[in-house]
Amino acid sequence: MIPINRRVLALAAAFALTVNVAADAREAGRWIGSWASAQQVPEERNALPANALDDATLRQIVRLTAGGNRLRVRISNAFGTTPLRVMATHVARPLSAAGAAIDPATDRAVTFAGEAGITIPAGAEYLSDPVSYRAVALSDLAVTIHVEKTPAVQTSHPGARATSYIVAGDKVAAADLPEAKTVDHWFQLSGVEVEGGKASGAIVLLGDSITDGYGVKANTNQRWPDAFAARLQANRKTRGLGVLNLGIGGNRLLLDGAGPNAAARFNRDVLMQAGVSHVLILEGVNDLGVLTRDQPVGPDQHASLVSEITTAYAQMVQKARARGIKVIGATIMPYGASAYYHPDALNEQDRQAVNAWIRAPGNFDAVVDMDKVMRDPARPERLAPAYDSGDGLHPSMAGYRVMAEAIPLELFAR
Repeated sequence: MIPINRRVLALAAAFALTVNVAADAREAGRWIGSWASAQQVPEERNALPANALDDATLRQIVRLTAGGNRLRVRISNAFGTTPLRVMATHVARPLSAAGAAIDPATDRAVTFAGEAGITIPAGAEYLSDPVSYRAVALSDLAVTIHVEKTPAVQTSHPGARATSYIVAGDKVAAADLPEAKTVDHWFQLSGVEVEGGKASGAIVLLGDSITDGYGVKANTNQRWPDAFAARLQANRKTRGLGVLNLGIGGNRLLLDGAGPNAAARFNRDVLMQAGVSHVLILEGVNDLGVLTRDQPVGPDQHASLVSEITTAYAQMVQKARARGIKVIGATIMPYGASAYYHPDALNEQDRQAVNAWIRAPGNFDAVVDMDKVMRDPARPERLAPAYDSGDGLHPSMAGYRVMAEAIPLELFAR
């Protein structure tokens, strides 16, 4: 008979070994976001017709930013008012970012709780079971779903800048969809996660149309987050990191407009992403511009807006730090030549005040000075001509590349 003290020690050692093995297994099987998009109710001009998804197949192409040997798909009914019934879901490698054809040898069925079909409650997002699939960083993935009925309120990302394909009936495993109708928006799809290793994680980019990719041609993946993801993958110390573009065109920090305001969507779009280690926030130019777009306002309203913007930043920083997420502030870029917002000297003072708060030590964990990188040295209230798309507000393709290069990879190296 083993003495009681020896039995206790043996049990303790076995328990410690079990805990360590389990911890190592969890670390080796860390799930991280590889692709994501911010969800909203699409504007009428961007919504699907009322019956477009009745017994229909929807194939959508997304660009993965991190790789792994298993993946999970997240389907969203975040803004739906009734349950969403998805009959089947498949993933596969598309033959092109600009076409519906897939490689049939890579086609995999996706399940939810072991079943092909899933009913997603109103307001919910559901994550699939893990799927064995060799996900390669910077490769495209086709996610195809068969929907029973078009939602009365659609959940979408209008600024996809990627073509989606819709056909009648169940065609989730079809090698091609030549008869498909096309739209350059994403619907009911909010994320793809991959199983990474010990050095893996995800970086969320929270922003507006500049992050979403205004001006980028469909299916070209030339947004600045795309170029940033490519930089990370080219560096041995950062290639385990995914990049999640959570930009919404026209988005504001404080008020709803094109999509819910950033303060309201912060929990879902940042804190709930898988494996997120960092968030970079580039928001606020639309708050500043809208203030006086239609008419001038008094100095008190200018001062109040600056205070509300910095308070929103501070709240985001506090929430992220509580989850162990590093928060990077990006200064607001010049928009002095914008014919849409036609800012004056007071608007520029507001921008400078907000940027001073962003740069102040301690408010963020790190700062990327996009203002300094993108401004015209001769007229610092304006974008540099080479980086201006022509509207005085959005960067050109060259400007997007400069933005991606401006972010020090040392912030993320492990």
